[in-house]
Formats: sequence, structure tokens, C-alpha cells
Amino acid sequence: MITFPLLRWYEANRRDIVWRTPATDAWGILLSEVMSQQTPVRRVEPVWCEWMERWPTPAALAAAGTDEVLRAWGRLGYPRRALRLQECAAAITERHDGQVPNNVDQLLALPGIGDYTARAVAAFAYGCRVPVVDTNVRRVYRRLVEGRFLPGPPRRRDLSDIEKLLPSDPEQAPRFSVALMELGALVCTATRPKCADCPVRTDCAWQRAGRPDPTPEELGAAKKRVQKFAGTDRQVRGKIMAVLRGAHGPVARAEIDAVWPDAAQRSRALLSLLTDGLVEDRGDGRIGLPLRGAR
Repeated sequence: MITFPLLRWYEANRRDIVWRTPATDAWGILLSEVMSQQTPVRRVEPVWCEWMERWPTPAALAAAGTDEVLRAWGRLGYPRRALRLQECAAAITERHDGQVPNNVDQLLALPGIGDYTARAVAAFAYGCRVPVVDTNVRRVYRRLVEGRFLPGPPRRRDLSDIEKLLPSDPEQAPRFSVALMELGALVCTATRPKCADCPVRTDCAWQRAGRPDPTPEELGAAKKRVQKFAGTDRQVRGKIMAVLRGAHGPVARAEIDAVWPDAAQRSRALLSLLTDGLVEDRGDGRIGLPLRGAR
């Protein structure tokens, strides 16, 4: 039984993360989960603190100017998440009287809230006994139960697999879920697991199998999932957004043209930002952040 060794390890080794306090409400949990998607926690913490100070409730974020929201998002990456968060805040304000719902189905109905985030909020904000599955949890499960080094792609059965591991005690289940994530983040890491520090190594199928190397097929699939950044349209989008966030208002097209030498790629990146609603063409040769919402 891995529950108690894992929970003891978590209590002794968990990271001191700013939102891991009883004072953090469901809105703070929701923000932290969305901001932390594909972004290191240490980069998220200062932005999360600023957002919680400026917009401590869904209603406050819903009423903010979209340009303010995008500036406050800073360099977290994937800025569409900021727009979706504001849409989510508006939906919570309109549909749920400003209170983040505690029901997974209602959470899934909110803009920008996917399967992982809905269950994370239900578990960590409301103590619901629901499986919460991210990349770290999948990796730990594959090694611990299936004896495979690499997690592979998400599977439809992941939720039911993890639910079988959850303690029956509803008070322990959310803590167990976050402990699994922490084990994947700190010990059962992607490339160099620290097996000597693992509290459940004696129960690990990968250990019992002699720590087999991944197969060539698994390695090939893992390499395909790694996304490069340098030289991509995403990098160009980021450079354009940085110019607009740093300006007090719309900028001349020449300032956008200066961020990247390849005109075709620059135009493609700008068009995608316009399509996503992250920037606006003022119609007078200037480009700016969207001005929807409060001013």
C-alpha cells in the first residue's frame, strides 16, 4: 500500500508554493492551475500574486480591460490562456454568482477549463475525491504500476487507472493526488529519476523489472512530442506581444516589423495574433492590444 509512505514523504518534502495555503480560495486555485500549464511554478508565482492582488475575485477580472489582462500576463507564454481566463471569470460571474463551482461538470462547462483543471479545482479547492491526472502523474503511474520508463501519450483509461489508486478516505484523496504530482516533479522525473529518494520504490514495477530502458519506439514517440521554440512562429508571436505589452498604447507597424527579419513569417505570426484576438489593427497603420472591457 503506497498511500501512507507517499503522504509521509509529501509532508516532509513538499515545495513551499505560494498558493499552497488554507487561505487560497477556489478562484486562486483555478488561476494557479491555468497559469502553471506548460510553465514552471517559479515563473508563475510572482504573476499569480500580482493577479490575486489586482483581481481577487472572478468579477474583478471579468471587469478588467483586456489590454490590462494581457500586460499582466507578462511572459508566461501562451497568452490565449489570459483571454480564456477572463472569459471564464465572466462566465463564473454570470452563471454562478461569482463563485467558482465545485462540480466537475459545471467546471468543464466554463470557457478554457479542460479535464485536468476541472478535476484539480474540485480536488484541491473543494476536497472532492476525483482523479487528477497530469504528465507527472501519468509518468509515476506508468513506472509504478506498469513498469514502463516513459509515460507515453494520454489514454482514455488514465482517469480510471488513477482513481483506483486513490485512498477511500475522501479527506486523504486530494492530498494523495498532489503528492503523486510532487513525486513526479521532484523524484520520479522525466530523464533522471532519483530512485534512492523514492518513498514507494519497493512497490515500483519498473524497479522490480530491473529498470529497463525505454524501447526505440517509446524514445521516438517522446522525441516527437518535444516542441522546439527558437525560430518558430510562436517565438515571433512572443516578440510582437512583448513590444505591445511594453507600449502605453498602439504602436506603428514599423515597430512590429523591427522584431523579426523574415517578413513572411512576421506577417504570418501577426495574422495569427489578430485571428486569436490578442492584438487589434487600429486601421491607421498602428497595432495595439485589444481594448475590450473596462478602461
